[in-house]
Parts: sequence; structure tokens; C-alpha cells
Amino acid sequence: MKNLATRFINDESGATAIEYGLIAAGIAVAIIAAVQTLGDDLSAIFSNIGTSIKTGADASGTAS
Repeated sequence: MKNLATRFINDESGATAIEYGLIAAGIAVAIIAAVQTLGDDLSAIFSNIGTSIKTGADASGTAS
């Protein structure tokens, strides 16, 4: 029984797979956060561009 407990404690064969899984999960979370942040920023930029174009067209009197 002592031999079995010692082998179980010293067995690290699954540790590497778990570590790689945790690293992959961390990278996925970072990518999702970056995409959400950039998506919001891009939406704001395009909204500002659209507003500027509309304001410029209204000021020149050529808007319909």
C-alpha cells in the first residue's frame, strides 16, 4: 500500500496536460478580451467618422 501511495504522489504524467490546458485557457481569455475591447473601439471610430461625414455634408449643403 505504501508503494502505491508513493507511486501516486510521484506520478506527474497528467500535470503537463493540465498545465498546457491552463495556458491555452489563459491565452483564449486574453484574445477574447482584446477582441471585445478593439471591437468597441472600432465601433466608436466608425460612428465618429460617419458623424463627421454627415456633418460635413450638411455644412456644405449637398446632403439630401
